[in-house]
Amino acid sequence: MTDAKSATFRVGLIQLRSGRTQRANADAAIKLIHEAKAAGADYVQTPEMTNIMEIKREALFAALAPEEQDPTLAAFRDAARTHRLWVHVGSLALKASPDKGVNRSFLIDPQGEIAARYDKIHMFDVDLAEGESYRESRTYRAGEAAISADLPWGRLGLTICYDLRFPALYRALAEAGASFLAIPSAFTRQTGEAHWHVLMRARAIENTCYVLAAAQGGKHENGRETFGHSLVVDPWGRIIAEGGTEPCVVMAEIAPADIVTARTRIPSLQHGRRFEVVAPQAEATYLHAVGRSS
Repeated sequence: MTDAKSATFRVGLIQLRSGRTQRANADAAIKLIHEAKAAGADYVQTPEMTNIMEIKREALFAALAPEEQDPTLAAFRDAARTHRLWVHVGSLALKASPDKGVNRSFLIDPQGEIAARYDKIHMFDVDLAEGESYRESRTYRAGEAAISADLPWGRLGLTICYDLRFPALYRALAEAGASFLAIPSAFTRQTGEAHWHVLMRARAIENTCYVLAAAQGGKHENGRETFGHSLVVDPWGRIIAEGGTEPCVVMAEIAPADIVTARTRIPSLQHGRRFEVVAPQAEATYLHAVGRSS
């Protein structure tokens, strides 16, 4: 019998264009999950903000519910149970208090049980060209802990979108045993065109992990435009599956043995060192302290 962690498995990335109506968004995602299962998926992942894409704060909070009352989460748990597969909800906007939400990922097992939760750590507070401005920290409470969870084929590190720009998070997950890095996203078109592919490939190469990134894509009901291009990247940095901008399922065959091969060829996870940064005037003192003075 083949060991589970050496066997291949199939991933289905669910690319969406979520709008303002949670029921419609959930229905669209579950339809694509059904297609992914029919194509042989063992694990499916949806993008960031699967349940709603709403810029107006008042309208957003009027629509949000706490986790235990959220109908979208309940629908995904039913889908996982019905299809007997791992459903990774890239993120849902949920109410945490009267004036703060959370941007939370859920990994749901084939029995419909929640195996892991992750709250987005890094808030997207930026001003882009052409007047685009985002202040996630006004609306969402940042997470405080990196989270990983075991799948039958290896360990999965959970992250969300803007986390992608903080490589220390991914190194910590890889050093904690992650073989797969999940980066469900709703990247803007501007930043996606500039950085999406190179950053996804970099996170895979640096950590010799598979990267699995379901994305929002296209022009949304709220006027925002997201980049799409859901990606699966292998541990050598090769893109093995990619979407466009339309809602779809992006399928890929994942071979955990490729992780072992990549880590044997480039064992960088074993070679990492921590450094103390010193000012030039302190260099002589520092070298003396570590026994490297001439």
